[in-house]
Amino acid sequence: MSNNLNLPPVVKSAPAQPSVASGSVASVASAPASPATPQPGSIQLEFAFELPKGYLDSTGNCHRQGIMRLAKAMDEIVPMRDPRVRANPAYATVLILSRVITRLGTLPEVSPLVIEDLFACDLDYLQRFYRHINDLTP
Repeated sequence: MSNNLNLPPVVKSAPAQPSVASGSVASVASAPASPATPQPGSIQLEFAFELPKGYLDSTGNCHRQGIMRLAKAMDEIVPMRDPRVRANPAYATVLILSRVITRLGTLPEVSPLVIEDLFACDLDYLQRFYRHINDLTP
C-alpha cells in the first residue's frame, strides 16, 4: 500500500535522519538517536522529534520539539475527500501531517495552517520522519 505523501525514498546517509524516542511526551527534550524498545506485546504509538529550524508562531516563539503518532488508514483516506486535495494532490501531505502530529512545542493544536507555515527543511524532515516511523521506507 503506498502513502499519499508522494515522497522519494529516504536517503540513509542524510544528516538529519529522524530519531525515535521512548514514546512518552516527557521524553521529547531528550530524544535518543536510536529506536526505543517497546514493552513485549505492545506497539510504540508516539514518537518524539525535533525540527531542524522550528515553527515560528505569530508572537515570534520558536517551536521545535514535538510528538508524532503512528498513522492509521483514515489519516490517509480522509484528506482525499478535501477539496484542497482535489485541486492540488500535494496538499494531502499538509493534511496528513496535521492529523498525526499531536504536539508541537506549546501550541494548543497543530492545524493545516501551522504545517503550511513551516520552513521547507522542517516540512521535508517531517515527511521523512512520517515515512520512517510508519515503516514506509523501501
